[in-house]
Order: sequence, then structure tokens, then C-alpha cells
Amino acid sequence: MLEFLSQYHLTGLAIGICTFLIIGLFHPVVIKCEYYFGTRCWWWFLILGIAGAAASIWVDSLFWSVLLGVFSFSSFWTILEVFEQQERVRKGWFPKNPRRRYPF
Repeated sequence: MLEFLSQYHLTGLAIGICTFLIIGLFHPVVIKCEYYFGTRCWWWFLILGIAGAAASIWVDSLFWSVLLGVFSFSSFWTILEVFEQQERVRKGWFPKNPRRRYPF
């Protein structure tokens, strides 16, 4: 498959589409994780980010290395977004989980 992408000069386009999908996947993950677990789930994303960065270094294929790097830094960005999502819940922009206690 990578030969096909390279032969027809579609590698950059494929990386762009996959990047869009990875970032798009993290948006609902942030909302759901904050809803069910609050901000205490931030370290999960730290571990995912570190694992993705390490895998990006170890993988030989440029295509997969780039996608792992995008996944890694999207995971790191999600740490900030979980805390910002809590602020959005506090402002009433998103619903509170009635089964959880909030610090505000």
C-alpha cells in the first residue's frame, strides 16, 4: 500500500487525511473522558503520548512514524483539553455527570 501511495504521490494526502481523523477522534474522547472520569484521566493521555513518541522513533517507515507522532502530540494536547473541558462544564456549556462530584 505504501508503494502505491508513493508511486502516485499520494503519501502527503494520506498523511493529511489520517491526521484529520486522529485529531477528530480525540474531540469526543476528551468530552467522554471528562464526563466519566473528570480530570484525573490526564495521566492516561501522558502515557499514550510517551508511548506514541517512543514508537514514532522506533518505526522505520516514514508514513507510520509521522502518524505515530501526530497521535503522540494529539495525546499531549488532550491533557490540556481535559482541563479546559472541565471549565466548559463549569460554565454550563456541556452537561455535568450527575454521578460525579465536581470541585466547583
